[in-house]
Amino acid sequence: MSGVRRRAFIALLGGAAVACPLAARAQQTIPLIGFLSTDRTSSEAAPFVAAFHQGLREAGFIEGQNVTVEYRWVGRQYDCLSTFAAEMVHRQVAVIVGNSPPALAAKKATSTIPIVFWSGTDPVKLGLVASFNRPGGNATGVSFWSSALEAKRLGLLHELLPQATVIAALVDPNFLTTADQLEDLQNAARAVGKQLQVLRVSTEKELDDGFATFAQQRPDALIVAATPFFTARRKELVALADQHGLAAIYSWREFPAAGGLMSYGTSFTDAFRQVGVYTGRILKGEKPAELPVQQPTKFELVINLKTAKALGLTVPPNLLATADEVIE
Repeated sequence: MSGVRRRAFIALLGGAAVACPLAARAQQTIPLIGFLSTDRTSSEAAPFVAAFHQGLREAGFIEGQNVTVEYRWVGRQYDCLSTFAAEMVHRQVAVIVGNSPPALAAKKATSTIPIVFWSGTDPVKLGLVASFNRPGGNATGVSFWSSALEAKRLGLLHELLPQATVIAALVDPNFLTTADQLEDLQNAARAVGKQLQVLRVSTEKELDDGFATFAQQRPDALIVAATPFFTARRKELVALADQHGLAAIYSWREFPAAGGLMSYGTSFTDAFRQVGVYTGRILKGEKPAELPVQQPTKFELVINLKTAKALGLTVPPNLLATADEVIE
């Protein structure tokens, strides 16, 4: 790697989302993985990248020794996804790794380079694979069904706050399955006699304005829908919910770990570990078409008792008893 490229790569890992470059082709003596993520910076994705590397190690690959990984932190630059995917194809990477939007861009860019995705939505509906058991084509990965769990999250809020009448839902209108999420939430809210207050947010400014709206309308609780945009902003969302005194439920344990009240979903880090395992298996010669899409077998309820106390909430014993993790 030349001095110029090394400096560029170090700057990239330093965290800034980049413009839409098309890098010069370079000779690779060891396999090169192209990693595309809608996180904004490497620090945001650090726990997930660590889990990805754990999976690679389980498959026999260590970055810097027998494999190289180049990262692109896309953020909201969805209009650049095709350029980033074309860059990876131009570089002749061995595998492209990414979440749903980058994986879809990669599918359009190549039908031969293997793609390993992680997806919170149905990859069959998205067109990433033909079926879960027989993916076909050049893509496979991990589907953790996060966006299909919104009704369950609303039910858990109802258990925590049975007297609540208005529950706010923060959704991203640019997310692929927002319409399905909203339909599930509205049906679940009607089933337990709740009023659903929907707020659509897709930019930083809208996020601040949205919580200002909450301050005026004063909902009793909040569901933060599962989307890459919100996951990448988990610290900001937790801080805003705390600032406005909102009892909130999120999609991943990383939210209560950052101070959020509670979460319900699959293990995000374990999904990334499996992405690493699949990437390693493909580097060893297995075909994506023959690797079934992995699905979750366990769902985790995580409750942050310290946050509950700060909000003046008493968590019902039955809810505590069903929690997989209690943060004190």
